Amino acid sequence: MEKLNLKIKLVLICVIAFHFFVFTGCESNKSKSESNNNDTLQGTISISGAFALYPMTTRWSDEFCKIHPNVRIDISGGGAGKGMVDALSGMVDLGMFSRDVKKEEKEKGCWEINVTKDAVLPTINSKNPLIDKLKNKGLTKEKFYKIFISGEITDWGTAVGNNKVKSKINIYTRSDACGAAQKWAEFLGKNQEDLLGIGVNADPGVANAVKKDVFAIGYNNKIYIYDIQTKKKYKGLEVIPIDINENGVIDKEENFYGNADEIAKAIKTGKYPSPPARKLSFVSKGKPENKAAIEFLKWILTEGQKYVKESGYIKLPEKEINSELQKISN
Repeated sequence: MEKLNLKIKLVLICVIAFHFFVFTGCESNKSKSESNNNDTLQGTISISGAFALYPMTTRWSDEFCKIHPNVRIDISGGGAGKGMVDALSGMVDLGMFSRDVKKEEKEKGCWEINVTKDAVLPTINSKNPLIDKLKNKGLTKEKFYKIFISGEITDWGTAVGNNKVKSKINIYTRSDACGAAQKWAEFLGKNQEDLLGIGVNADPGVANAVKKDVFAIGYNNKIYIYDIQTKKKYKGLEVIPIDINENGVIDKEENFYGNADEIAKAIKTGKYPSPPARKLSFVSKGKPENKAAIEFLKWILTEGQKYVKESGYIKLPEKEINSELQKISN
């Protein structure tokens, strides 16, 4: 009988404890909900486009929705080309964009807001047998041209001036219309269609292809090369330094690829060439009429800028931020 009473007591304690936690949890959620309901901004913002801006937009979305919980933001990738097409057709409120707006796109009513900066970097497998020479000597723009455009250089030995090595260069390029490919091609004086190589979809796709192929060469946005937490390059990836002054060696002032902070500083100060360094933006067909989208853009250019550096991107200069805010106000 005593054992039975003990069991009943234990059951009652568990039931009381359960009701206590459920009750306090509901109270907490109710309080949070009541607080959220004080925010009048609501609606849905649809966004698609450049993989280069995707991680940053996701972070901005998360932080913005904490402040405005009645706003929903739907984000999808697909490349800068898709972002522009979707924006101009009205399928999305905002297109993530990572190249210059073309004349014909402006004529169709494209409206653009710059929000941050990054760069496209030439990538290589970290286990390439000539990795040390490539890091010490780098490659000139001319050699990149002969690999990616004219196809005159087809093996790694020729690339570094070592006739004993005949390992074939396996080129990986983007299959989707994107800003990364266009900016890399512009650096070489051409357009995306002129780039040679095996077409791979999206930034992560190219990065993974290069990681798996010891003789690979490709190009990626900075955010897909460096881990934002450790600041180091992702395992399997390395960057081929650009021999900017073409003297056959990577000088101290050209050696800024060691970690995410070094390359970010080089991009910000203009040491890394533009292109392939570039601005990232949002586009739409005319100024957005969606109030939530307008508020989101304003927030990005003000409070949202504090998340830029920690997310692996480069903050816009204050003067440019004010200029972009003026576009929204007009």
